[in-house]
Amino acid sequence: MSYGVCPLSVVPVRRSANGRSELVSQLLFGELLEVLERKGQSWALVRCAWDNCIGWVRRRQFMEITPSEFERYSRRHAFVLDLMQPVLAEDHMLPVLLGAQLPDFDGMRLELGEKRYHFSGQAVFSGDIPDLHAFVQRIVRRYLYAPAQWGGRSPFGIDSAGLVQVVYKMAGFRLPREADEQVHCGTGVDFLEQSRAGDLAFFEAPNGKINHVGILLENGRIIHAYGQVRIDPIDHFGIYQDELSDYTHRLRVVRRLLEDEPPSDRASDAGLSEELQRKQAELFKSPE
Repeated sequence: MSYGVCPLSVVPVRRSANGRSELVSQLLFGELLEVLERKGQSWALVRCAWDNCIGWVRRRQFMEITPSEFERYSRRHAFVLDLMQPVLAEDHMLPVLLGAQLPDFDGMRLELGEKRYHFSGQAVFSGDIPDLHAFVQRIVRRYLYAPAQWGGRSPFGIDSAGLVQVVYKMAGFRLPREADEQVHCGTGVDFLEQSRAGDLAFFEAPNGKINHVGILLENGRIIHAYGQVRIDPIDHFGIYQDELSDYTHRLRVVRRLLEDEPPSDRASDAGLSEELQRKQAELFKSPE
């Protein structure tokens, strides 16, 4: 088994070894993968480490790493909270996007293989988030107006399941890639009236298949990717779009991932640099 890491801003994961093939997902900077098969010099079949999504990636678009590096990067990484911010190497600058991973990050520096980078933007370790409810509602709004893109996971193109997955990934939750798999996570909420901000609402196609998901907000609203990431009213029938004067998605079920109260044994700031602690404190006390 060989391993890799995404060294670029965003890399397509395709259904087949062809540049015109359907996009099934994307890898963001710092995300890890396992190489399952190679096809010539150009393509590799990979399994994305976070969600087990399998697809084809160009071999020039990931960096092979050792098993020990794979384990180390898996254990300790921060998440980028800026819409876009550069990482700086000695000889180049690379933009990284909201939701990207920073392997072995110490508050200022990180590494990918033999490459060393400096990062001065906002970042967080999921174990150090004091209020997950507030964090999820704050971060998901940073994707507002991002264009909807099938298979996308970045602020420059994202689908409904990708939006939910990446936001909850930053909060420390490992969710599958597709909505019809995510619906099995968490616990059920019997009625929409019993839901809370941060719960996930799932919607069904006419054939009964789960085909859409969004994150519930306060006051009977939902944020989801439909044409663009947007906020719409929701009731027990589904999502209502004011400009169409009609429902666009039929509600199937609501699921809850976040606990009622923040866990008392969440990781502390011990071991983090003073600079990172300062940035995180500013982030969580700053207004919307």
